[in-house]
Amino acid sequence: MSRGDKASYTDKQKRQAEHVESSERDKGRSKEDAERIAWATVNKQDGGGKQSGPGRKDS
Repeated sequence: MSRGDKASYTDKQKRQAEHVESSERDKGRSKEDAERIAWATVNKQDGGGKQSGPGRKDS
């Protein structure tokens, strides 16, 4: 997967990132900063993209 490719994320994770990005934009952040913060938030909550099998994180 190339850097910045969001294909490995679930639809729910993508929606969450859109929501966080929108909130950050409302606070006056630039598009780039808002997007960076949004994906960092999703990664922190879920540990990255889709995972299955032995590498899957227990919730």
